[in-house]
Amino acid sequence: MSAGDIAGLIAAIAFVLLVGLMAVPLLKLGRTFDETTRTIRRIADDTHPLLTEVTTTVSHTNDQLVKVDEITTQASNVATNVSALTALFAATLGSPVVKVAAFTFGVRQAIQGRRTHGRRGRRAA
Repeated sequence: MSAGDIAGLIAAIAFVLLVGLMAVPLLKLGRTFDETTRTIRRIADDTHPLLTEVTTTVSHTNDQLVKVDEITTQASNVATNVSALTALFAATLGSPVVKVAAFTFGVRQAIQGRRTHGRRGRRAA
């Protein structure tokens, strides 16, 4: 064996060692990619039912909001009807009742005035 053959053999062995040393990190990197792929699949598998539940919840919430909107509309209609009924009652019965109350108050004041005036007249005599 000549010196060139020995140098070539040393270079070949060094190259094999270099390839061997480079293979270890590449294998570890491959395992990391495999684990990352598995994790992404698990997340995707877990996310699909979650998204389905969220979609169902949002749908039910929208249905309930429609019902609340109907209730609010009906409550507004009731308030409008009560207001109209109150106005009608005040217009129909309010004025006569006020007149009767005023008349009654005036009669009571006149009766009290006569009693008070009558007592004063008796004392003076």
